[in-house]
Amino acid sequence: MKQSAPLVITISRQLGSGGAYTGQQLAQKLNFYYADREILKKTALQFSISAEEMALQDEKLPSFWDCVSKSSFLAPGVYIPPSMTVSPTTGNIFEAEKSIIKQIADKGPAVIIGRCGFHILRDHPNCMKIFLISDREFRIQRVSELYNMPEETALKMIEKSDRERASYNKTFTGKEWADARNYDLSINTGKIGVDKTIGFILDYLKNVPAVP
Repeated sequence: MKQSAPLVITISRQLGSGGAYTGQQLAQKLNFYYADREILKKTALQFSISAEEMALQDEKLPSFWDCVSKSSFLAPGVYIPPSMTVSPTTGNIFEAEKSIIKQIADKGPAVIIGRCGFHILRDHPNCMKIFLISDREFRIQRVSELYNMPEETALKMIEKSDRERASYNKTFTGKEWADARNYDLSINTGKIGVDKTIGFILDYLKNVPAVP
């Protein structure tokens, strides 16, 4: 990595592995810009929809029936009243978030969460790509406590998230989301704990050699 370019850290993560918390702490300790919900809000603003509506589509592919419904609205000759808005396609959202992520990376040091950042910034001269995973039990307990829900519900939420993120990443990057070869560093937070993971990453960054 070329030290002349601002360092950008991308964090891809399994739900329940502590990705958002890790990113927030790294950004705070390194005095970096933290980009997660801000990407969502800026994208929502571009399409004149609420952040809540955008969150329902963020890092997800639409179901078959969603596609059918949307294509019916967008079919030639179909009249759409001025008061009715048509939600952006997943492709529209990806391209908008891609542009926002690149703008953030160009401005200065940043920690960017998810949204195929590892792929979007693959040509960035100083990007550290991290993937956080953990065992199922650790994830279930963390999600259950974080969202105050039964463990059975947490498990279903985790399984759904894994399917959606894997499918979304495969569609827009052509790569397997959980393939360690996509990243510079893969860490099992369930083995060492989230706080030690943060310390490990900070130590790792101190020892990364610059690329001529």
